[in-house]
Amino acid sequence: QLQLVESGGGLVQPGGSLRLSCAASGFTLDYYAIAWFRQAPGKEREGVSCINNSGGRTNYADSVKGRFTISRDNAKNTVYLQMNSLKPEDTAVYYCAGGLVGCASQYLEVWGQGTLVTVSS
Repeated sequence: QLQLVESGGGLVQPGGSLRLSCAASGFTLDYYAIAWFRQAPGKEREGVSCINNSGGRTNYADSVKGRFTISRDNAKNTVYLQMNSLKPEDTAVYYCAGGLVGCASQYLEVWGQGTLVTVSS
């Protein structure tokens, strides 16, 4: 069974940092582009970041550019999202998803269950 499992969420103060992990189970991530999404209460899901299968190409939503960094370690079958300078508006459930073709929603084949990030003092 193909699964992605997110971890690393939690409660952090404004200005703090968290690192989210997205680990694959039942398959290898080597051939998959991985995207991070988030959904805040009462809001639509938002694309946060994407990394291609080799890790050579990344992109970010304007709202997180300069603060978040996506990376991958294919040897560990894991993708990371380093989140710095967190703001209350970053509070959301964060999901990772994988696709063989790319990060556009229509290409994503495997989704994780999400991890909650709460930024509050």
